[in-house]
Amino acid sequence: MADVKKIATRESYGNALVELGKKYDNLVVLDADLAGATKTSIFQKAFPQRHIDCGIAEANMMGVAAGLAASGKVPFASSFAMFAAGRAFEQIRNSVGYPHLNVKIGATHAGISVGEDGATHQCNEDIALMRTIPGMVILNPADDVEARAAVEAAFHYNGPVYLRFGRLAVPVINDKPDYKFEMGKGIVLKEGTDVTIIATGLCVNNALEAAAMLEADGISAQVINIHTIKPLDEELVISAAQKTGKVVTAEEHSVIGGLGSAVAEVLSEKCPTKMMRIGINDCYGESGPALKLIEKYGLDAKSIYEKVKAFTK
Repeated sequence: MADVKKIATRESYGNALVELGKKYDNLVVLDADLAGATKTSIFQKAFPQRHIDCGIAEANMMGVAAGLAASGKVPFASSFAMFAAGRAFEQIRNSVGYPHLNVKIGATHAGISVGEDGATHQCNEDIALMRTIPGMVILNPADDVEARAAVEAAFHYNGPVYLRFGRLAVPVINDKPDYKFEMGKGIVLKEGTDVTIIATGLCVNNALEAAAMLEADGISAQVINIHTIKPLDEELVISAAQKTGKVVTAEEHSVIGGLGSAVAEVLSEKCPTKMMRIGINDCYGESGPALKLIEKYGLDAKSIYEKVKAFTK
């Protein structure tokens, strides 16, 4: 893994905004006094007249974004996931979601990999919150390639989009010539017959590594990357369940209301299947190095491998 290129998806977010900004002058970026951390400072440097620092006032920022969208602009409102989805939930629901405005929410520092910032900043509930807003699209890219593609897809989509990015640098796994990002469509990264691992975001690479370990034990694991959590690729989820008979979900988010819940809802209604959810188990995080926290909370490749191996037996 030492030679594998690693980039934080928040960095990808900033770079993608600049590339889009060169093509479209109606793209505007908003931030809540966190441009350096969210990497919108890259856009700010390139297009200072189209970057608005709203200060530490995320709720107001969403209102400003709603106004800009109503006037024909395409605003990307940026902040940490805890503040974007959590602090500004009411404004997103009522000012963005209810009128179905063309606002894009760039939520960085999501999940437990925020690390030393601790439990108050480690947002493991944002997907659950955003899933409840009618018409909200949720994109959770796995790497740099996917993050850039997600930002562009969000720009061209007419309606509210929640984009989830991480602080931790993660391996680039989608740098394949045949890679294609399509909103609402999952991607089969590895074929398998014994169990399906459906992963999102940071956990996609870990799921692939876990599948390789399982292969050494004679367990054939199919790995699916779900970058669009809402709308979920129900057809792919159902076909995978029918193929392997066992489904495991892996996410850097609470097991309540996230990818695991979305998959369970579909399968319980349309294709009852034995399944297991891997994620944050209804608890808060804590301060510590990101990689150590990922390991402690069971989201690393070895932990996923051990849980899936036990599940298949």
